[in-house]
Amino acid sequence: MVKEKPDSIRTFDEDGYKRRAACLCFKDELEEEILLVTSHRHLNCWVVPGGGIEPDEEPRIAAMREVMEEAGVRGRIGRQIGIFENEERKNRTWVYTFHVEELMEDWVDLQRINRKRQWFTLDNAKTVLSLHKPPLAKYVDHLLEQRSKS
Repeated sequence: MVKEKPDSIRTFDEDGYKRRAACLCFKDELEEEILLVTSHRHLNCWVVPGGGIEPDEEPRIAAMREVMEEAGVRGRIGRQIGIFENEERKNRTWVYTFHVEELMEDWVDLQRINRKRQWFTLDNAKTVLSLHKPPLAKYVDHLLEQRSKS
């Protein structure tokens, strides 16, 4: 299923969930600091960069497109952390690691909505996300669980 909105086309899976992709953007290979961006709705709230998957777009490609648009970063996409469902918002999000190689000085959402970005430790990111966007804090929780098992 497909639904158009002004600047993109939303896609839905067979269960009626919006298809989304996001990245936990890391400063380096140690994966100790994560880049968060301000929400487009509430510029005082921090979120993980991500958004809708376009028709015929692979989740990995959508995730890389979203981090460039929202966070103004270039780099390498890494492993998939998981696929997360948000029952309240009826979306399903593919989440990947992303290692930042370049912070652009100018990017789409800086110009469009004056979006900000900031580095956080994983613990601080988890705290901030838990306050502002609890479903997104689950991405960090899941990453930390995976680490404890390895």
